[in-house]
Amino acid sequence: MTNTKEQSLRLVVEKWLGFNPSKTARITAFGRTVSGGSRYVCVETTHDGEQLALFFFRHSDGCWRVFPPTPTFPEMTLERLAAYGQPV
Repeated sequence: MTNTKEQSLRLVVEKWLGFNPSKTARITAFGRTVSGGSRYVCVETTHDGEQLALFFFRHSDGCWRVFPPTPTFPEMTLERLAAYGQPV
């Protein structure tokens, strides 16, 4: 079953940059973030003679957003502490 919230990068880019068949947008950078390894894409276009670039980040729910996902940090649960013989 696919995630119904999941959106294509193209739809999100068109939402943020506006759809115009005469405008071109191109991906100028992509990769994974250092913290968390989330995917990111930088899209550039020209708007009113000005160059505009936006970064889009893929979140764990499959959505692309203009802000990075919240980093996750390792954590010790009570069960893990008990397994290591630590007092809880």
